[in-house]
Amino acid sequence: MDIDPELSTYIRTHRNDDVRRLALSDQKKLGDSLNYAMNQISGWQKAKEKIPSWCEIEGLVYPPHLSMEQCSSEQTAAYKASLVKGDSFTDLTGGFGVDFTFIARNFKEATLVERNPELCEIASHNLPLLGLPHAKVVNGDGIDHLNQMAHVDVLFIDPARRDQQGRKTISIADCEPNLLEMLERLRARAGKILIKYSPMLDITLAVKELGGAESVHIVSVDNECKELLFLLSEEATENPQFHCVNLTKKGETRYTFTPEEERNATMHQAEEIGAYLYEPYSSLLKAGAYKSLCQRFSVGKLAVSSHLYTSDELNGEFPGRAFRVIDTFTLNKKEVKEHLGGITKANIAVRNFPLSANELRDKLKLKEGGEQYIFATTHKEKRLLILCEKA
Repeated sequence: MDIDPELSTYIRTHRNDDVRRLALSDQKKLGDSLNYAMNQISGWQKAKEKIPSWCEIEGLVYPPHLSMEQCSSEQTAAYKASLVKGDSFTDLTGGFGVDFTFIARNFKEATLVERNPELCEIASHNLPLLGLPHAKVVNGDGIDHLNQMAHVDVLFIDPARRDQQGRKTISIADCEPNLLEMLERLRARAGKILIKYSPMLDITLAVKELGGAESVHIVSVDNECKELLFLLSEEATENPQFHCVNLTKKGETRYTFTPEEERNATMHQAEEIGAYLYEPYSSLLKAGAYKSLCQRFSVGKLAVSSHLYTSDELNGEFPGRAFRVIDTFTLNKKEVKEHLGGITKANIAVRNFPLSANELRDKLKLKEGGEQYIFATTHKEKRLLILCEKA
């Protein structure tokens, strides 16, 4: 991939500038190179947010906007890389190659398969710059490649949602390729298979459809659930360990349990709202870690469907956000006026409550933000508002 040195200098000089302004001011100056230059500048800016370590490497080429939006972040790619290692690795759905780049460092041989020729050309240019001269790029369909490839230690595949409208993807059959139609071929070609799915997938159903898993990883970044990872191997079981992970700039928080442990756990329902309130991280809620939290952390659940917990003593190990309870009251106008008098804004969340957060905010006449939090929920079949601040 030959890039004009003068154009490269322009891109490097203006990569922190506003792309829309540049496109208007430098249209004549750049001519036919305008779209490429703007794409590289906006790509670098997106990479600075999602893959910051790449921004320090000069000469990398970035793909069209959609590929940058859809690619993994550095945090999630590095997490995947922590799960597998060996001699040989193949990524059957390479895309821009962020996941591949991080995982490939753990292998002596690595192959990226991608059917988009432009993305293949970009990957072939970038991989040596990223310290992966041993990586091989194959322009072709991943399924076709699977049928003729040699056995590898690890296969990675990232099926796409078939529903392009963003509707909920419940089962594996809703994705392309449908791995249920090719599981035996995948198992025949690799010792381990790492599969990435959208967090909208039904985890319990997926484990059943896949015939078990070695482990399942529910990955969140800054408490936003980003992806589900299923690791398949000869050690697969219908009762795999679920790893609920929340990644932040400060590190990671992890909660591990098994479906059997959750089924056998006893939910302790709180008789009263204690001095502290806990909201589990989104990855735990997605995984269905509800009852086991009560036993692990000596907390009480407000109600079966509320998914909020409480205790009299602060448990700093709880995998979620902790709050100090200031007050509890109902939506009765008199009580609202008494307990919220003088408060003009608060962060509002609803759990098992008939109103949405926006509806409740309008009803309480509060602006969003501030240091105080209001959880609207149900406790002992009574609708409550819990006023809190971060513990």
